[in-house]
Amino acid sequence: MYDEIRMGDIVQMRKPHPCGSSQWEVVRLGADIGIRCHGCKRRVLLPRSQFARQVKALIRRGEPTDQPKPWHS
Repeated sequence: MYDEIRMGDIVQMRKPHPCGSSQWEVVRLGADIGIRCHGCKRRVLLPRSQFARQVKALIRRGEPTDQPKPWHS
């Protein structure tokens, strides 16, 4: 659907979640994509290929990150 997946993207999936919401926020990037339901806040991990097939639309774009944030203070 779209090439560059960012943290914080809000996407609409093809099938709604059992709670009724079809909007999800991207919360983890890697081999698996972590998404959180906007209705019930449940988190789901999907393989990248499955995520790409199930995304219907990009609702809102997350903030671009040029460099990774340091994990320590």
